[in-house]
Amino acid sequence: MKAEPGLPFHVFSRSKIKQHLTLKLYNDLKKFRTSSGYSLDQAIKSGIGNPDSTIGIYAGDIESYDCFAPVLRPIIEDYHHLNPGWSHKPDIQEAVLPDLDPTQTFIRSSRIRVARNLCRFPFSCNMTKAQRLALEKTVKQALNNLPERLSGTYTSFSDLNEKQFNSLLKKGQAFPKGDRFMDAAGMNRDYPLGRGIFISRDKVVRVWVNEEDHLRIIAQRPNGDLAYVFNRLIQMIRALDETLDFAFDRKKGFLTACPTNIGTAMRASVHIHLEKLEKNLAFLETITKDHHLQIRGTEGEKTAVEKAIFDISNARRLGISANTIINDLHGGVQAIIQAEQN
Repeated sequence: MKAEPGLPFHVFSRSKIKQHLTLKLYNDLKKFRTSSGYSLDQAIKSGIGNPDSTIGIYAGDIESYDCFAPVLRPIIEDYHHLNPGWSHKPDIQEAVLPDLDPTQTFIRSSRIRVARNLCRFPFSCNMTKAQRLALEKTVKQALNNLPERLSGTYTSFSDLNEKQFNSLLKKGQAFPKGDRFMDAAGMNRDYPLGRGIFISRDKVVRVWVNEEDHLRIIAQRPNGDLAYVFNRLIQMIRALDETLDFAFDRKKGFLTACPTNIGTAMRASVHIHLEKLEKNLAFLETITKDHHLQIRGTEGEKTAVEKAIFDISNARRLGISANTIINDLHGGVQAIIQAEQN
């Protein structure tokens, strides 16, 4: 596919933005700015700088989804494979599901995370240094006011010296600077200033502040008890929702910097050891597809599978409820374990 004359996309790019942003549409939208000053040129900067981008466009604030809707809407509908009349399903209830691997033979860990952004701040790629610091202060206050059963410790990266920070990175208790896609979008500006991490007392829940989105709320345990992890995540989301105003749209769901994450903004996954199915990937792919799941490398997207440990996660985030996602994952992993045993 050749790039349309006048648009600076690489000739070999297969990103969604190249497919859906025509020259006419670009000329129609390039004059617009959101109230925080975000432009289409800023939105597509990462996609232009990285021809291998899957999407190639980031939202800079809540208004981006309306201001640049003529290009964002078809990208969202294409990526999420949505039917006409699609809409976010807001229902979320605590789950009752059996442990998938009580003997811990296959599953190494269960992890569920959601992304959240706050209404009164631009998104991460469009924030000033002062706004990052103000957001961190706002979130820190909310975390300090959590009920006792959810409480923990917040560590601001700005308060650490280089040795302390590197130590947290090695332990996986801090998040590194974002990748080249995030860097080109402006998300890495001022790093690590204004960033930090909260860890609950029981070590199950973490909250990343000012990474790709304002918040990444994560629950994780080293077993196959998906329901426990999911329910702990819900408890934390509900507690923070009482004091923080999350960016939300009735049709699109929770709004995120990357349009691939809107809706539930949830990724539920297991790290699972599949020594036999590693040798029969076509069969594994059939099972995951049947349960609306996807296969990723050991360390997540764009990584290799090491020592037969796969990351299996939900492929759908928009147009279905969080409970449907967790049920899909539970049923799919159950089928995967049965196939591995047989």
